[in-house]
Amino acid sequence: MKIITWNVNGIRAIVKKDFFDSIEQINADIVCLQETKAQEEEVDKALNSLEGYRISNNAAEKKGYSGTTILSKEKPEQVSTDMGVDEHDHEGRILCAEYDNFYLINVYVPNSGQKLDRLDYRKQWDADFLKYIKEKEKSKPVIVCGDFNVAHKPIDLKNDKSNYNKTAGYTQVEIDGMDAFLDAGLVDVYRKLHPDTVAYTYWSYRFKARERNTGWRLDYFLLSSSLAGKVKKVEILNQYYGSDHCPVLLEF
Repeated sequence: MKIITWNVNGIRAIVKKDFFDSIEQINADIVCLQETKAQEEEVDKALNSLEGYRISNNAAEKKGYSGTTILSKEKPEQVSTDMGVDEHDHEGRILCAEYDNFYLINVYVPNSGQKLDRLDYRKQWDADFLKYIKEKEKSKPVIVCGDFNVAHKPIDLKNDKSNYNKTAGYTQVEIDGMDAFLDAGLVDVYRKLHPDTVAYTYWSYRFKARERNTGWRLDYFLLSSSLAGKVKKVEILNQYYGSDHCPVLLEF
């Protein structure tokens, strides 16, 4: 089984940039997309020519913002949205598909904001999301994937010292949030298999960041420990363009 996660930074924009060719080449069984920036009917319309996948969506109430989508070759047993906390459940950030042997949770974690004005909210979001994951894990192992909007360690971003506690995605609050996920038993499988590899999944559109590989690793697969041993490989597919993020592949 192959699963990919990809922050597409606007589904209507990326489908004009070889997206369908990329999806065909990768040939994943399940595709988790974040930041679709579209209502459900707009996502369906944008993906109208995609064959062989069932489409599930969770859109934000605010138009053109956030949003998650799961494309699956095999029909999930059921699909649910959000975490059941009203404060968090208006931005289309969580989509959970249940399969025989696991829950797949597709997430687009809130950004703490340019001036870190959402950092307190982000701290609460992380704590509530972890409770939601652990509740799911009581009945089946989980695969949690998506844009977590945090570089966990200095190896996970180009300029760690100049960004620490100044830039959204690399504050101690956000690092502590990721620590809490891992301390609760979830496994960052990319880092487990590639402990010393410098690789990024996001590059700003500014300053030729991708060309210069001035990036961040923001996109993760976090797995229940019972599933982590079954992983064949995890790859960052930075050869695929169309967004300021690239896809990440998990193969069992």
